[in-house]
Amino acid sequence: MRRTLIVVIAALSLPLALATPVHAGGLDDVFAKLLVKQVKGSNVKKHLDALQAIATANGGNRAAGSPGYDASVDYVAGKLRRAGYKVTLQPINFVESWSENSAPVLDVTAPSAKSFVPNEDFFTFQPSPSGDVTAQVQGVDLTLPPTPTPTSTSGCEAADFAGFVAGRVALVQRGTCPFVNKVQNAAAAGASGLIVFNEGQPGRTEANPLDIGEWRGGIPMVYADFAVGQELAATAGATVHLKVDADLVLGTNNNVIAESRGGDPRDVVMIGAHLDSVPEGPGINDNGSGSAAILEVAEEMAKYPVKNKVRFGFWAAEEIGLLGSDQYVAALSQAQRDRIKVYLNFDMVGSPNYAYMLYDGDDSDAEGSPAGPPGSDEIERRLERFYDSRHLPTIGTDFDGRSDYGPFIAVGIPAGGIFTGAEGIKTPEEAALFGGTAGVAYDPCYHQACDTIANVNLKALDVDADAIADSAARFAFSLKGIPKRTAAKTAAALSAEGTR
Repeated sequence: MRRTLIVVIAALSLPLALATPVHAGGLDDVFAKLLVKQVKGSNVKKHLDALQAIATANGGNRAAGSPGYDASVDYVAGKLRRAGYKVTLQPINFVESWSENSAPVLDVTAPSAKSFVPNEDFFTFQPSPSGDVTAQVQGVDLTLPPTPTPTSTSGCEAADFAGFVAGRVALVQRGTCPFVNKVQNAAAAGASGLIVFNEGQPGRTEANPLDIGEWRGGIPMVYADFAVGQELAATAGATVHLKVDADLVLGTNNNVIAESRGGDPRDVVMIGAHLDSVPEGPGINDNGSGSAAILEVAEEMAKYPVKNKVRFGFWAAEEIGLLGSDQYVAALSQAQRDRIKVYLNFDMVGSPNYAYMLYDGDDSDAEGSPAGPPGSDEIERRLERFYDSRHLPTIGTDFDGRSDYGPFIAVGIPAGGIFTGAEGIKTPEEAALFGGTAGVAYDPCYHQACDTIANVNLKALDVDADAIADSAARFAFSLKGIPKRTAAKTAAALSAEGTR
């Protein structure tokens, strides 16, 4: 009865509020003010306390594949169901264990024979599946000789594999995009195996053991010295014997997806945060803070009707390769992707030595990663307006591929969000803007056991929870400034993503 009464009063409050002249905006403005007032930092803190208790009771962490993660799913899903959302648990896979049975093989068999030394000239690219192939090598958009700075985009774009002969071993170079992009593009082009080699700049010539958490290409993969790659690229018609002998065991975790009962299903506003921690600690700032904040926003938003359908995603296995969000996006049809008009990402929003950073949707600093897909600039502007309204400064942060916006912008979905900093060092200029201590990490406990409930700045968390509520509410009622996506725009966004 109490729940029903709250819903009725909340629904009636909107037309009553609209009876008052609103000069700053329309229904979205009214709803944003109501929701921000309802969202409480103290309630976000209660969710964080619950996540800390879960970690404490389950070996000190909430990592993928752990009882702590499963308990976190149960907690979040239960809260969302009680709030009235349609909740789905989406199974995703991750590597539970990987081990080599024998050393990898990389031998040139033609035009003349040569063997490279395993675990010295090259290493298995963990967690490579087993595979044994003999095939011709084909270089993919290589940058040779080495340039003074890391500039190779080899294998970053599907277009790099135009003309690639299916069945050959792809030879690609380390460079400016995530390794996972190279793996997936090579597999999609029909490569039977993959050799990734270093770039050649000082400090980036020798191979080393590397685990990218990516197995889905289904092909054997090795990571080689620059000299190995250069030699293979220079040898006309080089044929290699590539072998990986390994045991790969997959585990399963769940994404938690919650959707509003109302709202236009053709216009989806998606809000996400990763729910897992690293194995080393409870992950209360990274990323209990983002999960707790969007959970509080979801609970309060459930009391109101919305124009656009609102969907919340609590992602699994972010810490081992964005696996939850990546598999979620990969499972969507193009029509389903097109219905998601914006994606808002909140990863670490309570760092103890915080800065208010907004993802640079328009690349206004003209540095680092490029702008997000069209519409990302509007997301950044709406967030900026909230902080401006409170006379709080903000700075930009790049779409550097380190959080769950990555899979969304890769398919052309505009994205944005808030980040208060990780292992990066706060500058004197930032300390003057935000307070805190210059020369110290934004989060000195990043990926450590000390990322506990004591590691969260409650002031920043409260402000950021309000900013999340404001942006979620405004997009729930208005998509003004978000352009309609076309095939051409999506292709352009994908091309831009290849340079990251």
